[in-house]
Amino acid sequence: MKYIIAIIRWLVGLLFIFSGLVKANDPLGLSYKMQEFFEAWHWIFFNSLSLYMAFAMNILEVLAGVAIIIGWKAKFFSRLLLMLIVFFTFLTSYVLFSGKIKACGCFGDCIPLTPMQTFTKDVILLLLIVLLVFTTKYVRSLFSSAASLSVLIALVCLVALMQWYVLRHLPFVDCLPYKVGNNLIEEIKTPANAVPDVYTYTFEYEKDGKKIEFSEDNLPDDLDSSYVFIDRKAKLLKKGNGLTAAITDFTLQTANGTDTTQAILQTQGKYILVFARSFANVNRWEEMFHKINQDAATHHIPLFIVTSDIAGGKRLFQNVTLLQCDATVMKTAARVNPTYILMQGPTIIRKISFADAQEILTFLK
Repeated sequence: MKYIIAIIRWLVGLLFIFSGLVKANDPLGLSYKMQEFFEAWHWIFFNSLSLYMAFAMNILEVLAGVAIIIGWKAKFFSRLLLMLIVFFTFLTSYVLFSGKIKACGCFGDCIPLTPMQTFTKDVILLLLIVLLVFTTKYVRSLFSSAASLSVLIALVCLVALMQWYVLRHLPFVDCLPYKVGNNLIEEIKTPANAVPDVYTYTFEYEKDGKKIEFSEDNLPDDLDSSYVFIDRKAKLLKKGNGLTAAITDFTLQTANGTDTTQAILQTQGKYILVFARSFANVNRWEEMFHKINQDAATHHIPLFIVTSDIAGGKRLFQNVTLLQCDATVMKTAARVNPTYILMQGPTIIRKISFADAQEILTFLK
């Protein structure tokens, strides 16, 4: 029996370690996923805490996984794992059965799983961890108490340091559609074999104090201001195959609102897109930016600031071309604010955090 329990401990522990490390590679991604749940539950007051919660959750997963493998305080950590997996199973069941969130992000963006896959995984883990809770008598610690505690403290420090590093210098592994090597024009295209979902729509209006519903094929000819729109209801008629473009909402607009996405991406040769969602921390990178901008001009390499805060950009950078982009899209394209994205036509050739901006000067030379 103890050998079976040992195998289960290693299996459960390694899965938790892997899950924690994958998400620690991109804690901002997990915090954005948490915000999706908070918004679905109308708990947006937690949004400001989401990054701290993601930071702690990743450490906790790795810590609990290692502790259960080395067998230190098996009763405590098996119960901790049980609480975690019950919580995760609730989240994955919510994703699966509510349909309000597309994915739970259990393994971050690097290993996307369907809602059914994540729910099934968590149910299996739940059963295994329940077994661990009732079989702690078979567990013996691999190390002394002092050695085990030292290992776990060092581990917490390492995972915390890893997350601090990627928050400042970009993730070690970029698993998003805007990663180095990707052609953005190709990523924007809808796959040739994509089959979209088919919906039918019902429109609800009020006229003369009465509520009236019309199908989209049966709207009245005299539809005018006497009809007060109330709601539109969508009903899924036929499910598509789920294939969509990897990037669906990326647009670059000039300061006056003109869509210039294709024109920018079809630029010949090299150019630089500086993704700066906001300018709250501009004092940390403005001086280096001006050096880079000047050096880029010397080498005839166009440079653009991409931002969701056009007004702030105009105030701070009057001699730089500004492009407007949705803030949510920018969170996906560039985790660090700001991030320098070096382009060759539509292809991303480098992504560099402002903290490593000195590398851009070397690149330009």
